[in-house]
Amino acid sequence: MGLPDKNLSPQTYVQGYRARTRQAEMAYGLIQSRPFGSFRGPRAFCLGLGSTKLPPPDIFSKSLYTLYIGQNDFAFNVASLEIDGVTELFPQVVSQIATTIKELYGLGGGTFLVLNLAPLGCYPGFLVVWPHNCSDIDAFGCMMSYNNAVVDYNNMLKAALTQTRQDLPHANIIYVDTHSVLLDLFQHPTSRGLKYSTKACCGYGGGAYNFDPRVICGNSNVINGKNVTARACSDPRNYVSWDGIHTTEAANKLVAHAILSGSYFDPPFSLHDHFFISKLYRFI
Repeated sequence: MGLPDKNLSPQTYVQGYRARTRQAEMAYGLIQSRPFGSFRGPRAFCLGLGSTKLPPPDIFSKSLYTLYIGQNDFAFNVASLEIDGVTELFPQVVSQIATTIKELYGLGGGTFLVLNLAPLGCYPGFLVVWPHNCSDIDAFGCMMSYNNAVVDYNNMLKAALTQTRQDLPHANIIYVDTHSVLLDLFQHPTSRGLKYSTKACCGYGGGAYNFDPRVICGNSNVINGKNVTARACSDPRNYVSWDGIHTTEAANKLVAHAILSGSYFDPPFSLHDHFFISKLYRFI
């Protein structure tokens, strides 16, 4: 769904992808709706055999569909295509998102939350791996060029969703601005009860980022003749970044509350009026 595999490191983003075609690179982060459609046939078959453990037929129309697509498409391509090359791919990505929503709508889906792209220029792992110079670092320690590219993508996504609403007037298609939530956490962590923004909790090397692509969180490696291990910090609740490329549980909790509140939705939409959202608060 656009989130990096936790077993992949930013080192993977840098190496091994130059030989791929752009189409192959693009395909990695895009949702596939066909498996969803194929589920409906086996469901009917199982019901015919007397199974009572499958959801009712109207579950598809009553469900909330969340799409978060684009982070891998951005991250995997930066190394080989650089920023200008990646931005050329944006129209294809947002077009695929719109197409996917229409396919899911045709299969019975009715309400879609589409999350925009996070401020990747603030992530410790990318700050270490992606090429940049000192003049590209803003007052909060983030890379301006990459974050500006993300903003361009988000604006394009928002415009595409506006058009998709016109094409599907009976669907609820909500643009969710999680970018603003995360950017605020990276820029003002203490205002949200956190302490460290662009420094990873679980990593190796210490310093400003505590990240070394040669030994990622939970792994060991021999560096300069010494066996070292990337370990977790003792106070993860004070960090925005967990391992350099993922956010911590503390940060995710703040993002989840922001989403459930509906404060970052465009157009306005009340989850509480359509879904049993109150039960989710027990888990966050």
